[in-house]
Amino acid sequence: MRGWSFPLGRWFGVDLRIHTFFLLLLGFCLLSTSVAGVAAWRGIMLWLLLLLAVFVREVARLITAAYHDLHLRSILLLPIGGLFSYATPESAERAAEGQVQTTLALSGPLANLLFAAVVAALVYGATSSVPVAARPWITPTHLIRSTVWLSVMLGLLNLLPAYPLDAGRILRGKLSQTRGMAQATKAVSGISQGFGLLAMVAGLALLALPNASLSGGISPWLIMGGFFIFIGAQLEDQGVMFQSVVETVLMRDVMLTEFSTLSPSDTLADALYKAIHSLQDEFPVVRGANLVGVVSKQSILAALRSEGNGYVQSVMARTFQVARPEDSLGLMIRRIAGGRMALVPVAVNGRIVGIVTWQNLSNSMGLLAEHRRFEREN
Repeated sequence: MRGWSFPLGRWFGVDLRIHTFFLLLLGFCLLSTSVAGVAAWRGIMLWLLLLLAVFVREVARLITAAYHDLHLRSILLLPIGGLFSYATPESAERAAEGQVQTTLALSGPLANLLFAAVVAALVYGATSSVPVAARPWITPTHLIRSTVWLSVMLGLLNLLPAYPLDAGRILRGKLSQTRGMAQATKAVSGISQGFGLLAMVAGLALLALPNASLSGGISPWLIMGGFFIFIGAQLEDQGVMFQSVVETVLMRDVMLTEFSTLSPSDTLADALYKAIHSLQDEFPVVRGANLVGVVSKQSILAALRSEGNGYVQSVMARTFQVARPEDSLGLMIRRIAGGRMALVPVAVNGRIVGIVTWQNLSNSMGLLAEHRRFEREN
């Protein structure tokens, strides 16, 4: 999902990204203006109103996350809502707790419905010439009315028990208490794909009505919403298959046991010379037998260029994730928040016994699969 997005900058310490599906919606909104025979700027405004509805729900979820002391790394904006990425494993684990997950999930739809009610009340209080309840509800020819109904549609849509919608997250959390996360996610993914198909069929059926105004102008939005739900559920289903595999792999199964280390008292010049003769991009830094840091080739080279020769301890990272040999690979992938660390040290009582790098992981996984197949056949 992240690969199909582009950045919008950093807001209050959180990276904000927008999915390219929003650009598809912009094309649809511009197409609707040509069908309706109105100016193109109205289509752009309709698209911005949908973005506003998503923004309102994500602000509410941000406030809720801050209330529960959850630290976010990034937010990916989708036409059906946003996906949070947490800055720490503790925040991710806390967000999955029952009460926290429920309040976080409900805050978005409630914010959308409340925003729609406030806008409708302001319109009715200001003038009676804007028929908020008239059809079509969502159209580029009536932007104020569309503001209300886009928020209503987004709020109600996220109350469907379909992942990755908010109610779907609650359902998955409830099922995981009895079935486990993998089986719960697989079950909710199947339900979600059903809802996605149902929404698309309903949208097509409304679109086929002789009088298009009877659909309230929501039929194209139902089709697109169903499409996004179906795709999101499929991606989640694929994620479950991947997760079920990596949960069976332990760090001792894929870790490198032959690797180079550096000392905090090594000079940067000596460290660079060692790096020349190693395939590693990152190195564990050990004092005696104890792991004290991690340093990369890039950090060594950048420090040499900017500050001249110094010591490894001045550039090494002192905060990093450490795995145990019996930890699952899936657990470590979740802890390192999407693979931002290039090296994971594996240690026992502070003594490093192996490393796992993204460079060797795919090769190790392939060889491990072949080894397991050989053992089953023999």
